[in-house]
Amino acid sequence: MKNTLIIIPTYDELSNITRLLPELLKLYPEVNVLVVDDNSPDGTADFVKEFAEKDDRAKLIKREGKMGLGTAYVAGFKYMLENGYEYAVQMDADYSHDPRVVKFFFDNIDNYDLVIGSRYIQGVNVINWPMSRLLLSYFANMYSRVVTGLPVKDGTGGYKCFRRKVLEAINLDKIHSNGYAFQIEMNFKTWKKGFKIFEIPIIFMDRIEGTSKMSKKIVREAVWMVWKLRLQSIFGLLK
Repeated sequence: MKNTLIIIPTYDELSNITRLLPELLKLYPEVNVLVVDDNSPDGTADFVKEFAEKDDRAKLIKREGKMGLGTAYVAGFKYMLENGYEYAVQMDADYSHDPRVVKFFFDNIDNYDLVIGSRYIQGVNVINWPMSRLLLSYFANMYSRVVTGLPVKDGTGGYKCFRRKVLEAINLDKIHSNGYAFQIEMNFKTWKKGFKIFEIPIIFMDRIEGTSKMSKKIVREAVWMVWKLRLQSIFGLLK
């Protein structure tokens, strides 16, 4: 657990981060937690800043505006590399990702390069999603596997752990995608660079508080991203 940075992008997640940040640091006292906030109007960044003044295991990057999940993770990955961490865990702030699962990433990351918390490795483990959202997610994963060949059951999931060497090998300045597309792009590039990927089963529970960031734009981006990745791979243009 040492040398691990947990990266959490936020936008209007005050009601969740006030619980999640202290809970993570209580469960895993040796980790650091970085919140990347997109200038939340609800004061998310203000809470994290005040918390960090009392506990230096909490870190904050406050950005100028709502710039998207993918770029938030890229900012977190760059911070992780610049500050000497060996492992990066990425997770949502809304408790759809159970904080207790982090220990299972630690149990497996020494044998693999990327460990993914998978909703679909053992059937379908999703709670409280409407059927339309569940079907969209399930078939988005099937679609991405067929087009790219990526041997991952849950290529769009956002709960995962990277080793440092993976993030060093990927040109983070070339990552501009968000949402589903970001997750697929990072997984695909990890796989194509020869790193070992492993999926562990998780139960995904839809957020109880706050508002989902899902949009039609995120879906359209993912539809085109898989073809872009396949063509870049075929023509040797993958960075």
